[in-house]
This record gives sequence, C-alpha cells and structure tokens, in this order.
Amino acid sequence: MAVITYIEAIRQALDEEMTRDERVFLLGEDIGVYEGAFKATAGLLEKYGAERVLDTPISESAIVGAAIGAAYMGMRPVAEMQFIDFITCCFQMLTSFAAKSHWRWQAGVPIVVRGPTGAWVGAGPFHSQAMEAYFFHTPGLKIVMPATARDAKGLLKASIRDPNPVLFLEHKLLYRHIKEDLPDDEEILEPLGQARIHRPGRDMTIVTYGAMVHKTHAIADRIAAEDGAEIEILDLRTLKPLDWETIYASVKRTSKVLITHEDQLTGGIGGEIAARISQDLFEWLDGPVIRLAAEDTPVPYHKGLEHAFLPNDDKLLAACRSLLAY
Repeated sequence: MAVITYIEAIRQALDEEMTRDERVFLLGEDIGVYEGAFKATAGLLEKYGAERVLDTPISESAIVGAAIGAAYMGMRPVAEMQFIDFITCCFQMLTSFAAKSHWRWQAGVPIVVRGPTGAWVGAGPFHSQAMEAYFFHTPGLKIVMPATARDAKGLLKASIRDPNPVLFLEHKLLYRHIKEDLPDDEEILEPLGQARIHRPGRDMTIVTYGAMVHKTHAIADRIAAEDGAEIEILDLRTLKPLDWETIYASVKRTSKVLITHEDQLTGGIGGEIAARISQDLFEWLDGPVIRLAAEDTPVPYHKGLEHAFLPNDDKLLAACRSLLAY
C-alpha cells in the first residue's frame, strides 16, 4: 500500500497503460521536457521516449486533430489540454468529427482528451472554467470527472481502453489536496458510467461531482454533528452517460434532493438531472428539487469574489438546512 495524491494517481494510470499497450501515446503542450504544467507526465519522456511523449505546438485543434488521425491508424492517443478552458479551440473536432465518427462510418475514435478544470484556486476567468456542459449535449462523447485518487487512476485507465472518445476532467484543486492509500499489487480499474455513494445517509441526497464531493462532505458532517441529520452524497463520477439507476435509487431512499456543481446554474448539468427527477420521481419527493451552482458570470480572478461566485460553504449549509426543514 502507498499513499498517493490525485495527480500521482493520474501519472501512474498513464504510465501503466503505456506499459500495458504500446499503442498508447501522449501528446500536448510542454508534457515532455517540462513534464506538464501540473507534472502529470513526470518521468514519462525519459521512460518512453519522444515518439510516445510528444511536445506539441500551442494549438489545441492541432493536438486533437492529430489524436483523431492517430486513432484511425490504430493508436490510442491521450491528449492533454494544459487548461481545459482551451478545449473550446477544438470544439468542432470533438463534437462534429470524433463524436460522430462511429455513426458516420462505423469507425471508433479511441482518444482521451484530459486536463485540469475548475475553480477555487484564484486562476481567473480563462483558467478556471467548468466546461462539461458544453459537451454534455453531444452524443458519442463520454465525460468523466473523478473526485478521488482511486477514481482518478481507475477511471483514466478505463477511459484509455474505451473504443470511443472520452473527455477526462481533472479538478485542479484536488491534484495535491486529495490523497489516498492505494494497493501496489492490485490493478485499479473503475467502470465508466457508474456513480457511487460517497457518503450514505437517510434524510436527503446531494448529487454532485468533482471537488464539490469534498465540499459537500464537510457540510454533511457538520449537519450530522449539529442537527443530527444524515445526508447522502452521490458522486456521479461519469457525467455522460449518467447513472440514472443509482441517482433514482438514492432519491427514492431519502425523498429530498439537492443537486450542486460549480458550473454556472443556467444550462448546467444539474438542470437535466433536476428535470428528470421531477418528471419521473414526483410521487417520491417530500420537497422541491433544489439546484445550487455558480453565478451566471465569468469566474472572477479575485479570490474573495471567486468565493462569492461559487457554491460555497455558507450557501451549501443554508440550502441543506432549508431542504431538510421543508
């Protein structure tokens, strides 16, 4: 057993998959000599060489385009976005080409596009965005966002082995804040498309993902200590496809649900989840379906403003207590 960080779990997953399958290679900006902006590829250039760890020009559309072409030739590319915000530069390549390839001519595109996402670190409006909702509407793409070191490792390995394109979103706040004791002699492979109960409870359900799993856990512990209520936290893990079976089962158990994410409220993934719960589980509900998300503005650079913009602890605590009392 060894205690590893979230970012080390990602590095290990890349290393193990490159050892397991010679078709797997990495490409992205500064991932070779510099070992990545967050050091996710540390040591991999030295181990595997420049033919499998490729430093690219600063052109996200070229990175993803090259990855798609390599996938057509039988390779398994893993493309890094230095910050996930810049994935918008290759939106067309992903949504109109990679995602539709399977239906267009029965050719899968086994690529993973991974990179750091999210706020809470004062990185400003161009390096802190939550981009998942832009792609949530696109058939043919899978979207993964792990909250723990184990899931970061196991879900990345599963994503690399998937026959179709996967967006793998890594919350930058978690890179070195989250640590976990993982076995050295066990292959960690977590299935895509399955949510998990992060914290069991009986009085209400919180549906969330990414860094908000840990934010909500702290609030749930506080409410348990101060109010005696037990909140269940459901970590989605995979955002597309969503695990409706697990979501519905949790809501039926508790009869109250809060959906929270740090993406903006309008058009966020929480809206789809809320709509389906309201439609399909109306008779099971003992209160309104509540959404708590970021404000509908760009992410502020100033840390105080960023904190006010996000679904912070005070907002979470108030929303939970209001729903519990309904």
